[in-house]
Amino acid sequence: MNRRHIRRSVCAAALFACIGMLHAQSSDQGLYTRATLKNANGEAIFRSICQGCHMPDAKGAVGAGTYPALAGDPRLVSAPYMAAVILFGRHDMPSFETTPASIRNYDAKLSDAQIAEVVNYVRTHFGNHYTDSISAAEVAAMHP
Repeated sequence: MNRRHIRRSVCAAALFACIGMLHAQSSDQGLYTRATLKNANGEAIFRSICQGCHMPDAKGAVGAGTYPALAGDPRLVSAPYMAAVILFGRHDMPSFETTPASIRNYDAKLSDAQIAEVVNYVRTHFGNHYTDSISAAEVAAMHP
C-alpha cells in the first residue's frame, strides 16, 4: 500500500467513527437552540451543556483538558459555590452569566432560575445526596 491509500483509509475510519459517535450522542437528546434552551430545566441544561465536558455520568474526563467530576464531589456541599462557578467560571470553565453584552452573542447563557435548577439537579443526582437547595433569588443576589 502506498501512503495515499493509507491516509485515505485512516481518514475514512476516523469519519465513520465520528459519524457513529454523533449518532450515539444524538439519540439520547435533542439539539438545543436559544429558544428551547431558555425553557430548559436543570436536567436538560446538564444534558445539553454540562455533560459535554463533565460526561453523561458526571464523572469528569481527562484528555485534551481536565474536566472535574461532579459525581461525589465534596465541594458541592455548598450550593452557592457551585452557583458561583457556573455564574463566573473557574479556571478553563466559561461563565454562563447572562449580561446585557452576552445577549448579543451566541454563547450559552443561563438565567438565575436555570442556574439554580442545574445546581439543584447535579447536587441530587450522580451519587450526590445534598438535600438543601438554592433559589433563583439567591443566585441573583450573587451578581456584582
